[in-house]
Amino acid sequence: MSSLASRIRVAAVLLPLVIGLVYLGDWWLFGLALVGGLIALHELYTLARELRPLVLAGYIGFVLALLGLELGGLPWMLGGIVATLVFSFVFFGLSDVRPSATASFGATLLGVVWVGAGLGFLLLVRDIPEFGFWAVTAVMFTVFAADTAAFFVGRAIGRHKMAPAISPGKSWEGFVAGLLAAMGASFLILYKDRDEFLTIPETLALGAAVALASVLGDLFESAVKRDLGVKDSGRLLGGHGGMLDRLDSLLWAGPAAYYAILAFGQA
Repeated sequence: MSSLASRIRVAAVLLPLVIGLVYLGDWWLFGLALVGGLIALHELYTLARELRPLVLAGYIGFVLALLGLELGGLPWMLGGIVATLVFSFVFFGLSDVRPSATASFGATLLGVVWVGAGLGFLLLVRDIPEFGFWAVTAVMFTVFAADTAAFFVGRAIGRHKMAPAISPGKSWEGFVAGLLAAMGASFLILYKDRDEFLTIPETLALGAAVALASVLGDLFESAVKRDLGVKDSGRLLGGHGGMLDRLDSLLWAGPAAYYAILAFGQA
């Protein structure tokens, strides 16, 4: 089976489930974020095993961050992230193994901040009264539109490399196409609420912010994988790679969307 066919089959199975849980929100969406995040975190810690991340501290911190967010909002999510550092130091002190403390703490905290905060901000977007479902839907489909347009346009006419040292396949032509597609997707999905939620210029700005963040998120994961000497974070999702490969853009798009909407006075 080709990589594209595998991607389509996986998306056909998972996309309705994800949209359904986003629609339900609350603890249903929390459960999805918890399971997906733990898998992504496991993949990262497996790839970075030579850095000796304190895996248990990372898992505890991740759960505390998401649980704190669900029960008490953004301040308690930050409390869970801070707790990760505390647990990391405690477990490091109790261990007989003596790896590099800086590398060990850094790898552990990276996972919780990257995966935990990224998913947490998506949950915060979903919590926006009345418009949370459509806002998260707009973020997901904006990222999808940007990725798809950038891929096909980049393959067709891409000549100018965007970040050749990190991801040689990305081009500026693809980026521009992805940016325009993202703005269009955001406009189409949120247009019906233009008089109550975001104005038309704001929906276009949201699409642009999400598109830029999604590219940075993809490049960020590419830089980490290149540093660790791997191509994919796993094979769980077939042609999509691992869970972290599927979430990489969303983990940056979530915070970008939340702060864009906050700047527009709607979060």
